[in-house]
Amino acid sequence: MTEKQRTLKSPVSVEGVGLHTGAQAKLTIHPAPENHGYKFKRTDLPDEPIIDADVDLVIDTSRGTTLGKNGVKISTIEHVLAALVGTQTDNALIEVTGPEIPIMDGSSKPFVDAINSVGHTEQQAIREYFVFESTLTYEDPIKKAEMLAVPSEDFRITVMVDYNSPILGPQHASMYHIGEFNAGISECRTFVFLHELEQLLHHNLIKGGDLNNAIVIVD
Repeated sequence: MTEKQRTLKSPVSVEGVGLHTGAQAKLTIHPAPENHGYKFKRTDLPDEPIIDADVDLVIDTSRGTTLGKNGVKISTIEHVLAALVGTQTDNALIEVTGPEIPIMDGSSKPFVDAINSVGHTEQQAIREYFVFESTLTYEDPIKKAEMLAVPSEDFRITVMVDYNSPILGPQHASMYHIGEFNAGISECRTFVFLHELEQLLHHNLIKGGDLNNAIVIVD
């Protein structure tokens, strides 16, 4: 494949409250140079520290993904990163004026819409792909999670979740090409079971949660 890297044509901003911290924040996605990848900048802190969107920097996955480096954190990063990948944006600097990404409506779509509103510019560097040469498997018996990666010419994902709930049965979703993300996946929203709310509040989470940014399932 010889596709070239892309970045945004111009900066774009959104504002909102953090789902877990309840903190108001402004997020601005800036164009970035070739081979930059995704980086977060905490503009509310001295020296405006930068944290790479690197799996090795993940320090927490409790109801969201949190990155941490040298004592600096940025949380609930999954929706904006999904939007960047889904819109095939290779390079971006994500500035945030708080400790958490705004939850918006609980989906990736507001970020997708913001990115598409300014469009992309093609860069000269060629995209690099990680190519599976054989099937890989992974299992986490504690979290009851299983993953299977199979070599493919296209980026395809099939997911099944089962919360053992009589109200919410097993769910299944597939994406056969990254181009399906914007219309088929980005509108999927954060949800929670009603019985979980007290425990989440006890753990100092969902301070900014309401029915505008999450679906509450009553069991």
